[in-house]
Amino acid sequence: MDLFEIMDRAALHVREAGARIVHVSKSIVHEKEGHYNYVTETDVAIQDYLRVELSRLLPESRFFAEEQENDVLTDAYTWVVDPIDGTMNFIANRHASCVSVALLKDQQPVMALIYQPYLDELFTAIKGAGAMLNGRPIHAGSRPFEKALIDLGTSPYYAELADATAYCFGQFLKQGGDIRRVGSAALDCCDIACGRADVFCELRLSPWDFAAGALLIAEAGGCFAMPYEAEISFGKPACILAANPLCIDDALRIIKEAKRLIR
Repeated sequence: MDLFEIMDRAALHVREAGARIVHVSKSIVHEKEGHYNYVTETDVAIQDYLRVELSRLLPESRFFAEEQENDVLTDAYTWVVDPIDGTMNFIANRHASCVSVALLKDQQPVMALIYQPYLDELFTAIKGAGAMLNGRPIHAGSRPFEKALIDLGTSPYYAELADATAYCFGQFLKQGGDIRRVGSAALDCCDIACGRADVFCELRLSPWDFAAGALLIAEAGGCFAMPYEAEISFGKPACILAANPLCIDDALRIIKEAKRLIR
C-alpha cells in the first residue's frame, strides 16, 4: 500500500476512535504525575484499539503513544498517537477533544490525521501533498501580528513554566490581537493550518501532542518551530510555536524573551 491508501484506511480507524469519545457518557478518571494531569479509561481503551488496527496497516511499524512507556525513536515507520488530546475537556464534557495520529519515517512525519468527532472534522496531510479538512484543501491565514488571534497553551503540569507563560500571555495580548485557550494542542495546530488562528504557542508539549499538527501546518503553508531547540525533533517534549508566515517573527521574539523566566 502507498501512503494515500494507508491514510484512507487509517482514517476509518481514527473516525471509529472519535465515535468512542462521543458515545461515552462517563469514563473512570485516574490521576497522572504532574499538576492537573489526568487519564481516563477511555483514553487507554482507544489507544489499545488504535495500536492493534494501525499496526495491521503497517506490520513493520512501531507505536509511540501517550498512555504507555515508549522506547527511543528509530528511523522505522512509527505511529505517534494521542488517543484523546484534550482529556480534561473530555472529562468536563466541553466537546473540544480529538484523536491525533501521525506516521513518522526517519523520525519525521509523513502522514497526519486529526479528528474532531464532535464537529465531524477530519484534518489530514501527507508530506508533499498539502493539507485537507474533510477532503478539501486548507491554508494558513494571513492576518498580521497586531491583528492576530492567538491560541496559547498553559503547560499546567509544569509549575516552573508558569511565569514564562504569563509573560507570553501579557505580551501577546499587548502586541497581538486577542487570545484563546482551546485545551487541545492538536486542535490548536488545526486552527493554524486552516486559518482560524494565527499563532499557537505552548512552552512544553509531548510529541503526541504536536507530531500530526506539525505536518498539517507545514503542508498548509504555515510555520512550525521549536524555539528552545537546536532542531525540530519528534522524540521528546519541547516548546512549540506555530504561526502564519506574517506572525512568526514577532511571536518567536516574545517566546525567546520569555525563556529567561523559566525556573
